[in-house]
Amino acid sequence: MSVRAPRWASLVVPVALAVADALLVNGVTPGLELNVSLVAAAALLLRRRLPLTVFLVTLPGILIGYVWFAPMIALYTVAVRRPDRRLLAFSALLLAIAHFVPWPVSDFEPTAYRENTLTLIDASVTSVGPIALGLLVRTRGELAARVEELTRSRRHADELLAQQVLSTERARLAREMHDVVAHQVSLISLQAGAVLISAEDGGAREGARTIRELSVRTLDELRHMVGVLRAAGGDLEELTPQPCLADLPRLIELSALDVDYEADYGEGVLEGLGQSEAVERAVFRIVQEALTNVRKHAPGARVRVRVSEADASGTSGASGTAGTAGASGTAGASGTAGASGAGEGVRELRVEVRNGAPDATASAPELPGGGHGLIGLRERAQLLGGTLEARPLPDGGFLVRATLPGATPAPRAADT
Repeated sequence: MSVRAPRWASLVVPVALAVADALLVNGVTPGLELNVSLVAAAALLLRRRLPLTVFLVTLPGILIGYVWFAPMIALYTVAVRRPDRRLLAFSALLLAIAHFVPWPVSDFEPTAYRENTLTLIDASVTSVGPIALGLLVRTRGELAARVEELTRSRRHADELLAQQVLSTERARLAREMHDVVAHQVSLISLQAGAVLISAEDGGAREGARTIRELSVRTLDELRHMVGVLRAAGGDLEELTPQPCLADLPRLIELSALDVDYEADYGEGVLEGLGQSEAVERAVFRIVQEALTNVRKHAPGARVRVRVSEADASGTSGASGTAGTAGASGTAGASGTAGASGAGEGVRELRVEVRNGAPDATASAPELPGGGHGLIGLRERAQLLGGTLEARPLPDGGFLVRATLPGATPAPRAADT
């Protein structure tokens, strides 16, 4: 695991090395050699912004002060930031000349072949080394950026492949749903239609009409769901109009259970809430799942469904229109409740489905179940910021109670 040095360290450390080089070579006594060496060292603070200018400023340091670090670091920066071949060749030539030519120039001895050859070799290494290192570091950075880009491209390709696989699986599920479910539901609808035409008993015809209506609704919802599964962007597709609180009486009526339904909530409990549609849909699904469980596990039991408004402390309010449904499940209006609620805080919507013990003489329908219904309802309630409780009752019945967030009610004028 590589550890990157802080930005200030990469800026200050080269300056410190150049200052130490100047002091070691020229001593601490002020003079021309020390001054130009210190100026060359200080100029390295600007080497990232003005690499070429800083390099030119450091040349007197090696020519007069005989310091190496400052010009070599400046040339390295030029190679990293300005990788132009002609510029680098010219910069290397300038550094080699500044290193090779002595100060003062009058001290140059053309006949000192051995010393001049060694100095030329040193000058060549001094000028070529920083450029080679700078180009190597730049190339490494470009390769790292290219590898990162390739990694992102590969990750994107993997995501596209996963989406393609998901789309293929979605289409396969859509075909299976259509082939397995739609055909059977269509047969149920046709049989119900035949009974509706041929039956003479009124109750039988009403039951056949209910079965036919449920079959048609199921086929319609299945058709929209199949369309979502087949679409590549299925999550963005709109489904058939979703159920709301106003659809509860019809749901109870079609359940063929002995249900007492009571609605005790104000029309404004969901106003101003961004997820009001999701809350209404969750209430509908909770009641739907609870009634399905009653049919499975408690045949013949009486059921009580109550949707009420409460404040955040849990106190129920009577701020809306109440309706009850008898054995047939048809909701009937019972007037407007008189109180407006206990407080002016955030209201909550509470739905409660309570059933008694099953009737021992009633036959239980053989309905399949996976045991995931209540788990899904609990997760739905938690996603909306609410809670769901499901537990058996001492009398052999069962209770499903959910509390979902509502809205802050607007103040209402007093009755006159």
